[in-house]
Amino acid sequence: MKLSRQFTVFGSAIFCVVVFSLYLMLDHIDHSKNPNGERIQNGQLGILQDKIDHLERLLAENNEIIGNIRDSVINLRETVKDGKMFPEGNMSQGDLELLPPAPALLPIHSEDCQFTARTYSKAADGVQMLDVYDLLSFDNLDGGVWKQGFDISYKDNEWDNEPLQVFVVPHSHNDPGWLKTFDDYYRDQTQHILNNMVVKLHEDSRRKMIWSEISYFSKWWDNIDEQKRDAVRRLIESGQLEVATGGWVMPDEANTHYFALIDQLVEGHQWLERNLGVKPKTGWAVDPFGHTPTQAYLLRQAGLSNMLIQRVHYSVKKHFASQKTLEFFWRQNWDQDSSSDILCHMMPFYSYDVPHTCGPDPKICCQFDFKRLPGGRISCPWRIPPQAITDINVQERAQTLLDQYRKKSKLFRTNVLLAPLGDDFRYTEAVEWDQQFENYQKLFDYMNSHPELHVQAQFGTISDYFEALRKSTGMDPVGINVGQLALPVLSGDFFTYADRDDHYWSGYFTSRPFYKRLDRVLESHLRAAEVLYSLTLANIQKYGQPNDYPAVDNYKLLTEARRNLGLFQHHDAITGTGKDWVVVDYGTRLFHSILNVKRVIVSSAHWLVLKDKQTYFHDPSNPFLQMVSVHIQARMSMVTVYVTTPKVRVLNALGHVVRAQVSAMWNDASHTAADLSFVAQAAPLGLSVYQLMEGMEPRTEAAKYMFLQDGRQISISELEHFRQFYQQDAAPVHIENPHLKLSISTATGLLEKMRLKEDDSEHLVKVEFVLYGTTSNKDKSGAYLFLPDKEATIYSPSQPPVVRVTKGPLFSEVTTTFMHITHTLRLYNIQGVEGQSVEICNTVDIRGETNREIAMRITSDLNSKDRFFTDLNGYQLQPRKTMAKLPLQANFYPMTSMVYLQDSSARLSLLTAQSLGAASLKSGQLEVIMDRRLNQDDNRGLGQGVLDNKITANSFRLLLEKRSSAEEETAPYSYPSILSHMSYMYLNHPLISMAVNQRSDNPSLTPYSPLSASFPCDMHLVNLRAIQSKVWGGPSEQAALILHRKGFDCGFSNRNTGLLCTTTRGKIHLEKLLTDLKVKSITPVSLSLMHTHNSDADPQEISLKPMEIRTYRLQLS
Repeated sequence: MKLSRQFTVFGSAIFCVVVFSLYLMLDHIDHSKNPNGERIQNGQLGILQDKIDHLERLLAENNEIIGNIRDSVINLRETVKDGKMFPEGNMSQGDLELLPPAPALLPIHSEDCQFTARTYSKAADGVQMLDVYDLLSFDNLDGGVWKQGFDISYKDNEWDNEPLQVFVVPHSHNDPGWLKTFDDYYRDQTQHILNNMVVKLHEDSRRKMIWSEISYFSKWWDNIDEQKRDAVRRLIESGQLEVATGGWVMPDEANTHYFALIDQLVEGHQWLERNLGVKPKTGWAVDPFGHTPTQAYLLRQAGLSNMLIQRVHYSVKKHFASQKTLEFFWRQNWDQDSSSDILCHMMPFYSYDVPHTCGPDPKICCQFDFKRLPGGRISCPWRIPPQAITDINVQERAQTLLDQYRKKSKLFRTNVLLAPLGDDFRYTEAVEWDQQFENYQKLFDYMNSHPELHVQAQFGTISDYFEALRKSTGMDPVGINVGQLALPVLSGDFFTYADRDDHYWSGYFTSRPFYKRLDRVLESHLRAAEVLYSLTLANIQKYGQPNDYPAVDNYKLLTEARRNLGLFQHHDAITGTGKDWVVVDYGTRLFHSILNVKRVIVSSAHWLVLKDKQTYFHDPSNPFLQMVSVHIQARMSMVTVYVTTPKVRVLNALGHVVRAQVSAMWNDASHTAADLSFVAQAAPLGLSVYQLMEGMEPRTEAAKYMFLQDGRQISISELEHFRQFYQQDAAPVHIENPHLKLSISTATGLLEKMRLKEDDSEHLVKVEFVLYGTTSNKDKSGAYLFLPDKEATIYSPSQPPVVRVTKGPLFSEVTTTFMHITHTLRLYNIQGVEGQSVEICNTVDIRGETNREIAMRITSDLNSKDRFFTDLNGYQLQPRKTMAKLPLQANFYPMTSMVYLQDSSARLSLLTAQSLGAASLKSGQLEVIMDRRLNQDDNRGLGQGVLDNKITANSFRLLLEKRSSAEEETAPYSYPSILSHMSYMYLNHPLISMAVNQRSDNPSLTPYSPLSASFPCDMHLVNLRAIQSKVWGGPSEQAALILHRKGFDCGFSNRNTGLLCTTTRGKIHLEKLLTDLKVKSITPVSLSLMHTHNSDADPQEISLKPMEIRTYRLQLS
């Protein structure tokens, strides 16, 4: 941005929503060239000479500084007098730019600590997954025809009193991208499946079908005529066609963040409500690679009653089958009653294809997949083909199939049996519909007309099955009333998945990490855009319509971004398990949507910060703001912007000079550009305005630098504007701030010790990088599988790295340039959240490697034994146990937002800005895999290795906290501290800065602050999402307000957090928090707005239990 004497206004729209809402991919990562230069004499004389030079420079600059100050005071006086620049605005809620000082101790209500401090008591009939893993030996015995199971037998008379009820559920699994792109699959397969479905289901009312991916269904709907649409509506009304789950995709459950899981569910359900009036009842997830209780909770909150899962470790399936616990009520670990329970069916066998769904013997079941009839394109690998059903063979065929049904039913507690009938992209051609439906109908007719068989078989939808199951157990048709035949209650998760042998699917927790990072950048920007857009629409209603604000265009951009983000949550997208060109297609969609939501952010922020709303103009080719930033608690955060000269001063909205730091741009050829950093203050959900002016300023200080190689200091010749400093001996490098002091090796530039200043305790916290290879066996690591050759080896590059030490008033950092990694440790010199943790940035480049995985290992002196904790989807924490009885790769788990380990006195947390695989293979040690490059396919259908690596920036925060009260060791739950929650929000939702070029005719700007106070510390604004009008394509006057009350552990220090919030037992009075907007209506609804909840409570008072996520239909005016 060109800096002239004219003002450049910096609209740091510090948009504070119950989340700190934006994070920019433009990480402050230095791609530093290897500085070279001769080593200098670093004795006392050098230091003295350095100080004298610095003094002389200061004296020479003194006159210029005084002249500049005089000029700027005169300028400021003029602009404030004209009201040109920063008029007072409505400051009724206090001085926007100078936040009140934060209390030394965070005021936490004692009742708010009771939830996490309670003692753990396991339900009597409960199944806890941690206990199951302890119990199982994970042997891999040959079970006969059901290879991973056991022999099943039954007596012929078992069904004499109550016949077997069989529901055959036809389905077609349509991946929205995998071996082909979404659009190519639609063109080649999906549209034909759906077109044939309309014709073929109408031919016979006994035929049924389920569909789940709304991304495909909506694209098809847009391309069919009204007559066909009516036919679809009739199929749904008659119960022949059921929409299961109804999300935009069938999402991955390991790498996805709950923001995006909710968003894709809302997008699908809103589409269904608008176009079909359908409310899904049952979840269907046959292909995600492991399952999370977070998804169970979200489906329950959306109003679904049942769900089905498939990909679970083969040893767990076998155990559950032997115990008849494949059907259970899935309850959250943290749930104290049964409010989160959802009825869940786990499929017992290897796959969701036809050979593995009719019963235990795939050789027989394959004979009942009539697409494989002789003469077709696919056949049975067991070499016994299906036979078309005739009067001659129907008796034998029906009895053979019934034998499989009966054996399968012996694994369950009721006489109601589910037999899915489908596979990937099935029912594409009309002939397949005929082959499956006609042959099966003959088998059903035979079975049902022979009462001595004691069976009733028919086509059904998945909800038909669950309805019959509930009826047979005397259960409530949709609710959770358990009935006479109790099903067990289960808590826990189903990671890490293995489908056979030692083939653990822990590779995809990291595969294609560049895109996993891009996903989070879009999430953060989309959230900021949604909130700003909703606030702008409400403000426009208040001030009268501007003819110019692009409400409809912006809504289209938001819708497209929601759908592109939703598409990427698919279980072959964010997982990194698609073909190279498919990955590029996803990435292009994400990138375009980031650019588009920035346009929404800019046009909305522009409207909100204008003092005179009549001066608003929308010119897409020349946006008013080039960039902005959202969070619901007041916030102080570092903002860094690119400037063309190091001589800059920063002014806040009151015209006060703000302290700033100028740092060198290490990849800039001009030598004049620099990074300007300052601490911005943001009101909750607010937009702040800062001004940059050219000129010398004593409160803008330049950083100073030291360079090391092989433990020795080196000098860099061309350091204009910046000075170098030296230390006398080979002692470790130290960087510190008010909270922490770090000791860093001069040889490697890596962290060795951390000192907490609060109690002056020092801990060993050692960072190193390690490498994994792949096994020499036939099956090797690939996009899905992690099959390492042995324990990791330490990464030790052939030449010593260059270490650059930066020291400045606002932050200090150490950057080490290795061959494959640029590693930066940064400490912010801020009292508060950002100053309490160490920022770690790793830029990884392994494009020249072969079959290598690179990990960051952090070794501490905490005595954590074999226990550690990873989060599930950024929503909850799951205790983990490293098990010696399992192979190394089985002890890696997905880390979406954080991993930590602890002992009785301390906790060490690594917070992450992208999903990666994590483990704790030894006591006190954390390990995170940052990138993987693999030369071969791992035989799971992808047909390629992972060789499209990019230079990838990974960002983390390392937080060391002292415990004041110990946590119960056996409890199946754990919670972050308030500080940890907030640090995660700051990392994932950085302030978004936008620049305005200030011309003489520019309208005046005023900071925007919609809230009079911060939301409670434990309350997070998931989203404020505009709802589409039912009448036209634009927005309605309502928005979905989605809130999450976080569970937090009170057993940690709450001193010096810098936070301006309190806790309020989960209660918020929205109207009292708003400054100028009013609540016109607020209605509690289910998560995705499908169902309206009747409530006697005060509609204005929002009340959430700990861990609860709730949605309200909100209209502001």
